Amino acid sequence: MIEKYLYSDYCIDFKEDYMNEENSYYLIFNKKRELFLTEDNKIPLVDNSFLSNFNVNFNLFIGSYKNQDCFVVNVDDDVEYTSLRDVYEIDKDTYQIATRGVLINDWYQFNQYCGRCGTKTVIKKNSMSFICPECGSNFHGKIQPAVIIAIHNGDKLLMARHSYNTTVRYALIAGFVEMGESIEEAVQREVKEEVGISVKNIQYMGSQPWPFPNSLMCAFKAEYDSGEIEVDGNEILKAKWFNKDEIEDIGTDISIYSVLIEDFLKK
Repeated sequence: MIEKYLYSDYCIDFKEDYMNEENSYYLIFNKKRELFLTEDNKIPLVDNSFLSNFNVNFNLFIGSYKNQDCFVVNVDDDVEYTSLRDVYEIDKDTYQIATRGVLINDWYQFNQYCGRCGTKTVIKKNSMSFICPECGSNFHGKIQPAVIIAIHNGDKLLMARHSYNTTVRYALIAGFVEMGESIEEAVQREVKEEVGISVKNIQYMGSQPWPFPNSLMCAFKAEYDSGEIEVDGNEILKAKWFNKDEIEDIGTDISIYSVLIEDFLKK
């Protein structure tokens, strides 16, 4: 998982109507939220004439990256680019800035009209947010907080088979935070709903942006408290306790899942 500080390379800014004639970084996303990379798997560092090669929907200045202006570009192309998961395996620095870029790309696409009254929105001055000129509603970038939990029971770890995840056989319990609850309450609720047990000694282990599609993933570990495993049969098909030798290697550390597994294996 990336531990590098985002702002060591990136300085946040935003301008809707800004162009730079000099070389800049262009984060170019297609309809599938895939990133365009050069033949040597780099973010294009070029002048804006390069964009004539694409069917550009919009082009937004989002600050400076590695001391160069940086733009998010949305293009109406069906050509396959590089998926974000593949970008991570190619270069983690590129993935980190692309994570911010793709979320800005989504925000700008999905908030062109007010969700309350349907009026065409405008960019709010000195703010990266849309505002409705009719009813005054504001539309900031949408982030959905989620939790992922490593449940310890002595020298065993609870893992579950998810109905929606076919890439791994067993994984950790995870889910979205509901309206009106704290993140810690979400941990207790998700565990109870999905596998029927109660946990205690909940400990925060870190967080990460998760652009699949737009989450902030908050990681916790907790101790088994009581109850028998009883899966919901909907999101969770099976669940059981694993010792360290039974845990599947998923082959990537893109998710904070890897931090939780490593912590368990060490202890």
